[in-house]
Amino acid sequence: MIVLVKPRALFVGLSLLCLLAIWLSLALGPVSLPLLDTLRAALRMLGLPIAPDGLEQAELILGQIRLPRTLLGLAVGGVLALSGVAMQGLFRNPLADPGLVGVSSGAALGAALGAAIAIVGGSAFGGLPESFGPYLLSICAFLGGLGVTSLVYRLGRRNGQTHVATMLLAGIALTALSGSAVGLFTYLADDATLRTLAFWNLGSLNGASYSRLWPLLMITVGVALWLPRRAKALNALLLGESEAGHLGIDVEGLKRELVFCTALGVGAAVAAAGMIGFVGLVVPHLVRLLAGPDHRVLLPASVLAGASLLLFADLVARLALAPAELPIGIVTAFIGAPFFLYLLLRGRA
Repeated sequence: MIVLVKPRALFVGLSLLCLLAIWLSLALGPVSLPLLDTLRAALRMLGLPIAPDGLEQAELILGQIRLPRTLLGLAVGGVLALSGVAMQGLFRNPLADPGLVGVSSGAALGAALGAAIAIVGGSAFGGLPESFGPYLLSICAFLGGLGVTSLVYRLGRRNGQTHVATMLLAGIALTALSGSAVGLFTYLADDATLRTLAFWNLGSLNGASYSRLWPLLMITVGVALWLPRRAKALNALLLGESEAGHLGIDVEGLKRELVFCTALGVGAAVAAAGMIGFVGLVVPHLVRLLAGPDHRVLLPASVLAGASLLLFADLVARLALAPAELPIGIVTAFIGAPFFLYLLLRGRA
């Protein structure tokens, strides 16, 4: 039996959970800070008149390391969950995932190409500019995700209409093709590049910086503001494409918007933090179990839930093997894979 929670209670609970996740993410790590000092330092950084006694170290750690990492986790978790809602609405299937349109595999292919460019550039031109190196994988990953998704969308178009089943099959095929290309580039990479690609494919919030964060934050805010405006159209799409058309919904325009927002959001998230799986599958389904299928509630609630889940997963990644750090993709896979099996068994029952 599905238990429905009233929207106000759900938003209050998820907001408190997200605030707790932010607080713990700022306080805990290889160098843990007292919770009260963390709160005082954070409030002082926001401009509140709080005495700086004993807060110098906390402010330094928060400002330079913890705050950009926490903001990155919020943005990545929120946009991945939003993209999951969009894909599940597009395919009208609660088991759909943003990776179905090829954006994640395209981003991985783009990163591999970026690594190849770095190798060729280093050998042919005496090295790429040092300031450009840290951003090469991210830029290529973002462009790769957008490129493969655009190709999937084009293959799904026929006679002026977008066929969701064709787009799904094209996504599966191009995902497999991208995977084989990534395998080839990985095989040809040198040891240092191979290590970089391996850790990038596992996902991590390590190395977050404000310069990498702002593009993702702008995209996340844009997607988070745009998709809720299409909540009623997504509700109508649940009835079927022809029924939604009879209700006055521009179904083809809605499909384009959903694919574009997913490609933009997931591409930016993967470019900033690497491959982090299952967030776009687990979070929307959990929120749907609590609040029902109404996208007016599902979309904003998924943002809060996705951000909270990724911050808690990052805490586990930081603390489980401290001072070493687990890739966050491993943690989300440990959470998501059993949940996915549970959904399959529940659906069969």
